Amino acid sequence: MEALTPLHDPLSGVVVVLLADFLRQHQGWGWLRLVAGATPYKDVPGLTMVKVMGSGHGGGFSLRPSATHQGLICTFSHLDLALKFLDSPAVQAYRSRARECWTGVLSVQSARGHWDKQAWQASSAQALGMPGEKQDKSEQGEPGQSLDGQQHSGPFAVLTRASIVPTKAMAFWRYAPAAQADLGQAPGCLLAMGLGEAPLVRQCTFSLWEDTASMLQYARQGAHQVASAAAYKHQFFSESLFVRMQVLHMAGVWQGRNFDAPAKAVQSTTPADAALSGSLLAGVPSLEVSHV
Repeated sequence: MEALTPLHDPLSGVVVVLLADFLRQHQGWGWLRLVAGATPYKDVPGLTMVKVMGSGHGGGFSLRPSATHQGLICTFSHLDLALKFLDSPAVQAYRSRARECWTGVLSVQSARGHWDKQAWQASSAQALGMPGEKQDKSEQGEPGQSLDGQQHSGPFAVLTRASIVPTKAMAFWRYAPAAQADLGQAPGCLLAMGLGEAPLVRQCTFSLWEDTASMLQYARQGAHQVASAAAYKHQFFSESLFVRMQVLHMAGVWQGRNFDAPAKAVQSTTPADAALSGSLLAGVPSLEVSHV
């Protein structure tokens, strides 16, 4: 789906993620959401980007598409507008037709890469409604930087997406299933879902983690480490994005687990984020929770 902001401008604000597993009788409604794409959301206040995405079988990362699993990824200019969107008829339509539905409002702590030629940057204090003066560009930092270096604890989310070079798609998919299986079973991973904008070549993963140590343990071993090294060596991706986000609010049920949680104070990135996103710059394969 098309971004709603001009290309090349760093995308900043607040992220909303919706995951849905539709009831069987509402599968048709779900397929129509994929066909309609961004069009139904063009007049949503504060919306700067929207992606309506399908998923693999069982909500995983599979060549076999799911008839019931979908995801919605949006960015908003301000936290208040993101929260209002969660109470809107558009989101309620998903909830009322889903067997399970999870929603989250998240602030971007760090980001590296591009999605449709757009960089992302950390959520500003202004977007989060934090007390203080309006920031100028020098205070916001470059794309991929956060507002400060404070520690934080508690659940956080990782979003990765990639455009796969078509001629290398089959090579990529040789690695993807094993890495995805490990992700779903990784200690400390609370939730994981494979998403896609287009079959085979435009893929995305959303995961929720207890802590940084759990994420690093997954990233540095097993099928994921092998897949990440192969992606770097063989240049599977023409474009990729890694985003770490703090959970501000989440609600719903996913795979039988209740995720209702109140909003929490806004904090920023940890030193581990720099190690994750900076490894590629050092000339070694990235240790990000990648697209494979």
